[in-house]
This record gives sequence, C-alpha cells and structure tokens, in this order.
Amino acid sequence: MTTGTPPADTGTRLAVDRTWLAHERTMMAWVRTGTSLISFGFTIYKFFQLQIQQQAATSRLIGPREFALIMIGIGLVALLLASVQHRQSMKLLRATFGPQPRSVSGVVAGLVSVMGLAAFLAALFRE
Repeated sequence: MTTGTPPADTGTRLAVDRTWLAHERTMMAWVRTGTSLISFGFTIYKFFQLQIQQQAATSRLIGPREFALIMIGIGLVALLLASVQHRQSMKLLRATFGPQPRSVSGVVAGLVSVMGLAAFLAALFRE
C-alpha cells in the first residue's frame, strides 16, 4: 500500500482484486479481437495471392490485398487503443489502491502487436 494510507480491509482488497481481474479479462478480449482481425486479414491476403497472380490485373477499388491491409490495420489499431486504455486504468488503480500485480495481458498484447505488424508489413511489401 502507499505510505500514509491505512491498509484496506478484506472486502476492499477483494473488490480491488475483482476490478483488476476485470481489467485483465477486458484486455484479453481485445487481444482476441485484434488477433482475429489480424489473422483473418492475413489469411485473406495469402488465400487470394495465388488467384491474383494467375489472373490479369483488374481495376478494383478494394481488392483482397487492400481488404487484408485494412483488416490487419484495424486489428493493430484496436490493440493500440485497448493497450492505452488498459494502461490508464491500471495507473488509476495503482494510484488509488497501491501496488497491483503486473499485467500479463499487456505483455501478450505487445507480442500480438509485433506479430500483427509483421503481417501488415509482409502484406504491404509483397506483391
């Protein structure tokens, strides 16, 4: 606990733990959503890559490659926004109730973001 603040009673401590776990579950839900968007976008890119190579170039506003980039980009943006929100929530929880456990979901979000960035770059720079 912070200095000068009396230790919280058991009910308060359990409520803080439940709040912390709720933030972790929410972050992991965003990680699942981001992972789904990234993997679905990359799958579309790879699935239609062979078909595009076999066909003559057609002029479409949004083709499979562009759609894949949009999906991967949305997944990355969702992870970024969720990470910022999660970080702010954890900061507020620590400021109000003292030290809290380290967030594993934040680390997982970072790893998935790296994977998503690699997928985005692969789809962007490979024709």
